[in-house]
Amino acid sequence: MSSTSQDPDPTRQPLPRTRAAATLVVVLLGCLTLPMAMSGITVALPRIGADLDASGAALNWVVVGYFLASSSFTLVAGSLGDLFGRRRLFAVGASVYTAGTLASAFSHHILLLDAARVLSGVGAAGVMASGGALLAATFTGAARSRAFASVGTAVGIGLATGPTFAGTMVDALDWRATFLVFASVGVLILLCTIFVPESRADVRPRVDHAGAITFIGGFALTLFAVTQGSRAGWLAPPTLLPLAAGAALLVAFVRIERRTALRTGQPILDLSLARDRAFVGWPVGAFGLGAGTTGILVFLPSYLQGTSGSTARDAGLVLLLLSTPLLILPPVGARLVNLGVPARRVLVLSLLLVAAGNGWLTTLHPGISTLALAGPLLTIGIGQGLSVGIIDAQALGMIEPARTGMASGFLNTVKGGTAAVMLALFGALLLTLLEARTGSADLAGRIAAGNLAPGPEQALHAAQFTDAMRIVLWCVAGLGLAVAVVVQLLLRPRSRTRGKTAAPADGPLTV
Repeated sequence: MSSTSQDPDPTRQPLPRTRAAATLVVVLLGCLTLPMAMSGITVALPRIGADLDASGAALNWVVVGYFLASSSFTLVAGSLGDLFGRRRLFAVGASVYTAGTLASAFSHHILLLDAARVLSGVGAAGVMASGGALLAATFTGAARSRAFASVGTAVGIGLATGPTFAGTMVDALDWRATFLVFASVGVLILLCTIFVPESRADVRPRVDHAGAITFIGGFALTLFAVTQGSRAGWLAPPTLLPLAAGAALLVAFVRIERRTALRTGQPILDLSLARDRAFVGWPVGAFGLGAGTTGILVFLPSYLQGTSGSTARDAGLVLLLLSTPLLILPPVGARLVNLGVPARRVLVLSLLLVAAGNGWLTTLHPGISTLALAGPLLTIGIGQGLSVGIIDAQALGMIEPARTGMASGFLNTVKGGTAAVMLALFGALLLTLLEARTGSADLAGRIAAGNLAPGPEQALHAAQFTDAMRIVLWCVAGLGLAVAVVVQLLLRPRSRTRGKTAAPADGPLTV
């Protein structure tokens, strides 16, 4: 494969430093704001649920719907950026994200809020997929490594400050004000795109409409079935029918992509990427890191507000223990790789730390102190921070420039898909366990949302919430260990053949 240090368009003159810097600043602003909005809204869920009289799956879809739309459309957005222009798609994404966020601020029914969040997720897909491709097209060599490390830092800042900022806004004003602030930043991102130069693939691909429709429909129906399972029953028709339909569409998607690759060579997802174990190891690692963090970001604030009486701001401050390592460790991980530490070892260590932190977090209990939470949350955050800045650079470094949009879209689909899947699974399992203990789906939903009514049964419900959280956390820890083993196998150096060793599956970030 061609090196990613090659210019994606050999006929294009090198960009002036000011234009390259403008591209980096605009992309970083998007990478800062979107994670901030994601992590920040989690602390507002109990207040949203109380204001809109919502709980259970309907309330969880305020977050799940965002990730579902984002992950479903990111893969499509990556290829559309290669076709129509990455800056253009970035601007369209920012517009749609802003419109959805404004609609969220003025929603007065949970279903309207869910729909607005889905719209925001569609816009976020355009911003994230085209943002990574813009950086890959703009920078080369060591500059590209520094750019992607900066993205990791921006994501870390967003995740770290989001809960505290949103919690402060919710306590001082209300959750609607938080959406209005995020919408105003979306307008700023849109205005700044005029300073970003356009880029697209050398050969303009055709839009794979059939692939896009089957992928989005299959993924959406599958996740919808997961969220239905805890409410309607795992063997009930409302669960099995969308699950079967989603599986059928995903099978059709694979067949369509294979046929499109043979006919036109321009599928929305080149399945040959999935046959390269050296490439696949990085998305699998990204899945493991996201799986070990997403559920905690959403449900730990609800747990603390429901069982310990924490305010939204207090819960946001606690999450700083999880997200602060993302502020400082992405450049450290990149530096370790550039100094010769195999990138695969950094990633496997990260996965083990995330798994260990989830296991340690099972010590949580009503009234738990911030100090007691510090150990497990910092362990998870350190695991995330070490690798979040190297995954994209390592994976995209294996892909020729013409397919960076597609590969970036694939990576972001995995990340967003992980968030959507894990939120759905975490929430579904938590609700199932709570319903088994309380005997009421409605009560289970209120407990999971952190709305524990004061009274003689509050202590009982807090204990039930604690037991269910511990079981789910142990499941997440076990999944993390399994993913660490898989990544180690996928990224291990190829075996020696006739005295020669094949190229390793990873390497320095400077390419």
